Amino acid sequence: MLHINKIRENQESYLALLKIKNIDAAKLFSSVIAKDDERKATQQKADELLTKGNQLAKQIGELYKIGQAAEANALKNESSTIKESSKALQAKQAELEKEIQDILVQIPNLPHPSVPQGKSDENNITIKEVGPIPTLMKGAKPHWQLTTDYSLIDFELGNKITGAGFPVYTNRGATLQRALINYFLDKNINAGYTEYLPPHLVNEASMFGTGQLPDKEGQMYHSAEDNLYLIPTAEVPVTNFFRDVIVKEFPIKCTAYTPCFRREAGSYGKEVRGLNRLHQFDKVEIVQIQHPEKSYETLDIMVNHVASILDALELPYKILQLCGGDLSFASALTFDFEVYSAGQQRWLEVSSVSNFESYQANRLKLRYKDENGKIQLCHTLNGSALALPRIYAALIENNQTAEGIRIPKALQSYTGFDIIK
Repeated sequence: MLHINKIRENQESYLALLKIKNIDAAKLFSSVIAKDDERKATQQKADELLTKGNQLAKQIGELYKIGQAAEANALKNESSTIKESSKALQAKQAELEKEIQDILVQIPNLPHPSVPQGKSDENNITIKEVGPIPTLMKGAKPHWQLTTDYSLIDFELGNKITGAGFPVYTNRGATLQRALINYFLDKNINAGYTEYLPPHLVNEASMFGTGQLPDKEGQMYHSAEDNLYLIPTAEVPVTNFFRDVIVKEFPIKCTAYTPCFRREAGSYGKEVRGLNRLHQFDKVEIVQIQHPEKSYETLDIMVNHVASILDALELPYKILQLCGGDLSFASALTFDFEVYSAGQQRWLEVSSVSNFESYQANRLKLRYKDENGKIQLCHTLNGSALALPRIYAALIENNQTAEGIRIPKALQSYTGFDIIK
């Protein structure tokens, strides 16, 4: 969330930056500044009344001391009127503060100045492309056929017990999924991240803190009775560990495996077949809380870390810098990873690594003390390391042979086998 004082001081430059995200925030800025002006005027009136009320209280006390009760009682009536007016002003101020908050949460984070303008993924910039595109045998299949042929995933069973988008992993398919989770966690732990196993349900304050609310209500699974949300990613509970915290030492590095839940809009065709789009899926997340001066250096380190995992899995991938139109509501700068899925002959997104700067920290009240002892906002970053469904799809498609599905060397100690026959 942007700070009202920063909006006042940088109105024109902020408007220009938000246009990179294809957002015209002029009306929101004008409205929130007007509300803040009204709040300040109300605060000033309230302060003046408070001062006058204190002065009257002192006069009333002195009058009683010298036996002038009639004069004191007359002033008490005036004091009561001031108290009633003060209560009304306090109520007005609280109302204005809520209205200001309601406007601020509608304003997305500012993009980093390096973010290219554009409205769709066609305007994303390819930063790097790694690895040869696999040449598959004649008759190669997409993963939704391979998972059936090799009894790895039962989509129909998931549909029976829950619905579309909830697969059941079976036999060596389940082993492969578990192996990937453990491998990703170990890679992250070896890179200095502390592992957590957080709850899969969070409260409204947690969803607000990381920016899912009020922006993405329609994408979340919500238990109305308990007012709890199934998490869309481990980013939400893990980042909220540090809500209302004053950080004493940087960086804070966390990793967590969780299932993730999203009410994706339903559609048909190969774009969403099989593992391409799910309502429940597994993901290993990395989160960092960092000093503002080091957050972009940290972003580069996180991007390189995700790349190293894909290198070890021998998957061809490319890194994209997202344009303004593709950036999330809360992100200042995001790099996406896509792997090539040879059975489908297309690129699949498997990770986003983002710097949110102080946007989430302002909502979370996640702060630190600078060298002068002044309270400042931290920067937050997160990334997928990695999201499993499309990694799984590309891995089995790219490694299918006449003998079976070969397992990359990096995973063989985790699976206990080097081929699925």
